[in-house]
Amino acid sequence: MSATQVREVDAREEATIPPADRVMRRLLRVSTTDRRAVGSAHRAFRVSIVVSAVRCLITYLAVPILIPIAAVAGLVATPISIALCAFAIVNGVISVRRFWVANHRYRWMYTGFMAVVFAVLVVALVTDIGRLAGA
Repeated sequence: MSATQVREVDAREEATIPPADRVMRRLLRVSTTDRRAVGSAHRAFRVSIVVSAVRCLITYLAVPILIPIAAVAGLVATPISIALCAFAIVNGVISVRRFWVANHRYRWMYTGFMAVVFAVLVVALVTDIGRLAGA
């Protein structure tokens, strides 16, 4: 690992980083850049999208089909959906952080995309918790 591939962001470099980037780096606790982390960032992105897709398939496809078949499915599906939402949020944060560590050129576009995904996940999470509390 050479010093040019993984390095701390020093004060001189901090002055050249746009203010919005500095705020996001502080929020994500990113103090180093690693050019080799691009592959890891893409892998984390794929995992978070797959987890979100599986959650959607279970919540919106499997559960509505299985509820008439097994009445207990509603009691089982909600905790599974909550767990999948939490897992997707954690994976999403990890992947966003990796994009920032890699200083990926599309880090802002990906961060915006994941903000929308997080909003959908939070709505689903609140709905599921409300459903569980009402049961």
